[in-house]
Amino acid sequence: MTSGILNVLKPCGMTSHDVVGFLRRTLQTKKIGHGGTLDPDAAGVLPVFIGTATRLLEYAVEGRKNYRAELKFGIKTDTGDDSGTIIASSEVRVVTEAEIQETLQKFIGEQKQIPPMYSAIKKDGQKLYQLARQGIEVEREARNITIDALELLHKTGTSLTLDIVCSKGTYVRTLLEDIAAE
Repeated sequence: MTSGILNVLKPCGMTSHDVVGFLRRTLQTKKIGHGGTLDPDAAGVLPVFIGTATRLLEYAVEGRKNYRAELKFGIKTDTGDDSGTIIASSEVRVVTEAEIQETLQKFIGEQKQIPPMYSAIKKDGQKLYQLARQGIEVEREARNITIDALELLHKTGTSLTLDIVCSKGTYVRTLLEDIAAE
């Protein structure tokens, strides 16, 4: 394949950059890019643009993003996901579906979000996750994001499964932490 768009099911454990690197080697091409970064712990469809199709990347990254995510109550990790070190734990209080729906509605619309330290955003030429791994926390500027939809799909005593429609630049891990804190 010399040109086109591939929808790659990125597995957990690979970065989006790993996927691009693998395809570069496999397809023996340098002109390749992806349409949005997925966290290493996230599995999902990653659009990959090859050859002349890379001209379409600017349109792909501007659109709305859809995610399915699981929020687990009772623990907080340094990274905001399952692979992090637990930094806090608490008893899980019983919440009703009505309380959950009310909380979710508070997050619909435009808002500001502070990116997590474990992210690929650069500060003074270094990626934040590199600083975080050194135990360094720096001030991060809040970014404008929009949450278009938050749909509760499933609820257990300790977790929620949500469908999320949001703007580019939204950190789902951070959104889930904010919902849990509410």
